[in-house]
Amino acid sequence: MSNFQELIGSFPKTREYVRDFFVYGFKSRDEFKDKSPRTYDNERRRLECWLAPYVRKDYAANGSNISLAIDSNLLDVNPLFQVWKTKSFTDYDITLHFLILDLLQNGEALTADEITCRLLSAYDTLFDTQTVRRKCNAYVKAGLLEKQKSGKAVGYFLDNTLAHWLKLHKDVYDALAFYQIAECFGIVGNVLTDQLDFCNGSFRVKHSFCVHTLEDEILLDLLEAMNRKSSVQLTIKGTRGGNTVTTACIPLQIFVSTRSGRRFLCGYMSGSRRFSCFRLDSIKTVTLLEKSDRFDEYREQLDRNRSHIWGVSFQGSEGQHLERLTMTVQVNEPYDHYIVERLMREGRGGIVTRIKPDVYQYETTVFDCNEMLPWVRTFIGRILSLECTAKSVERRFYQDLSIMYHMYEIGG
Repeated sequence: MSNFQELIGSFPKTREYVRDFFVYGFKSRDEFKDKSPRTYDNERRRLECWLAPYVRKDYAANGSNISLAIDSNLLDVNPLFQVWKTKSFTDYDITLHFLILDLLQNGEALTADEITCRLLSAYDTLFDTQTVRRKCNAYVKAGLLEKQKSGKAVGYFLDNTLAHWLKLHKDVYDALAFYQIAECFGIVGNVLTDQLDFCNGSFRVKHSFCVHTLEDEILLDLLEAMNRKSSVQLTIKGTRGGNTVTTACIPLQIFVSTRSGRRFLCGYMSGSRRFSCFRLDSIKTVTLLEKSDRFDEYREQLDRNRSHIWGVSFQGSEGQHLERLTMTVQVNEPYDHYIVERLMREGRGGIVTRIKPDVYQYETTVFDCNEMLPWVRTFIGRILSLECTAKSVERRFYQDLSIMYHMYEIGG
């Protein structure tokens, strides 16, 4: 039987562990149906090792539930950055890692054979040349080393230009501290501030979505595909049923919800000839395919359609191309003018018209009016009428009202 290991070799696996407890959260031992109890115990122990100050245990009838409690408003660093630093390694790997980087500190370019010889002479350690070459090539791919070719010989060297520049320009340290908690790929800023032994003592972000760092590896692959104008194959795990499917699309843009912070990939599906959106936290892998000759054409088409997107859906519940919603609200003028301001500010391009004293009409045309219902419900108590070309949306709104009236025993 293998012993428990705090570190693991695959970041996607690490991402799944943290999501199970943080994104989906509050899971007891019995709720991990597709995993063994020992697997659950190992995942829980890893989480407690990585993120001990933020692990919360709640007791319920079916046992204890483990979750993560993180208030980003109080943090000077994203605690989930820690999961990027949990990769396992062997004694052999870690020894070779530090010796190669130490050997190349002076910026001199050395071949694999020269590195192997100097490791033996300088550190009294013997490694196979092929092993050294594979390690150096892996570090070139990861960006730790650079390589240059001279004839048939390939030399590897360490470029410390950025490190030296940062040490001489301490005025940028605050910028790095802000970047790590406010932007995509914040782990880059976090690693740099750690290496510079600098702590963020100036910035807090009130509405920061810590979980975004778990998706940054996927986001990087998607942005690379967009930069190359390539299509991709996605492996997607359903957030409800847990089924895994693969699909191909041309990635065009990343959408971010201002309400939930959830991020989506918007891509063009050549098979169905339509746009579709996929949650980044459901994408497991991204594989780059061939370049698309029509990337710019699809991007222009998306830009034209964006004025009719309320959320991320491009198709209404009844299959109509565009749906129209008209809402009439009561406004007690001049005291409730903030309601009119809300309609204009939050209405995403909809038309607001004063049809008579104290009565305003809001009208818009979108792909899927069903996405509007959460926002529409915030005006309940002022809505005089609601009409929609998608009758299912209209029925759902009035059915919800009827259920509410019954719940609160309103209207006999």
